[in-house]
Amino acid sequence: MKAQRVSLWFLGTMFFLCSVHTRGLRRCLISMDMHHIEESFREIKGAIQAKDIFQNVTILSTLEILRSVKPLDVCCMTTNLLAFYVDRVFKDHQELNPQILRKISSIANSFLYMQKALQQCQEQRLCHCGQEATNATRIIHNNYNQLEVQSAALKSLGELDVFLAWVHKNHQGASTA
Repeated sequence: MKAQRVSLWFLGTMFFLCSVHTRGLRRCLISMDMHHIEESFREIKGAIQAKDIFQNVTILSTLEILRSVKPLDVCCMTTNLLAFYVDRVFKDHQELNPQILRKISSIANSFLYMQKALQQCQEQRLCHCGQEATNATRIIHNNYNQLEVQSAALKSLGELDVFLAWVHKNHQGASTA
């Protein structure tokens, strides 16, 4: 009888902690129309990927790296990848086509908006960074650094759909798509 009470107490405590944790994560979800970003990328994807000469190399390693990220680390990983794209990829990429440049700028502005939204979570210490998120971020930066800067930026832009799919999956509760 005593073991049942302890088990029920333990189960109740775990349920409470999980619900508190989930509410904390919900406050850190991205509230943005992802459809606009995905549509902008779809319009330039073919042109970007056609310029990619390293077809057998990946920066994001499809979703393998991102799949290792635990739900608790989603905010951190999203923040890290947004910073990666804003601080490195968009800055390193040199585009001559004005239509493609406009779409990339639109995507970059959306990423800046998302960064600002997630910054509140970081300030409230709701954005946990565990070892998996840290390792995944390091692997992505290492993959990027193995290529020449222009090739790495182009490759990362071409893989933007991988990141967008991951964001959509992990932030679908607050996306207004």
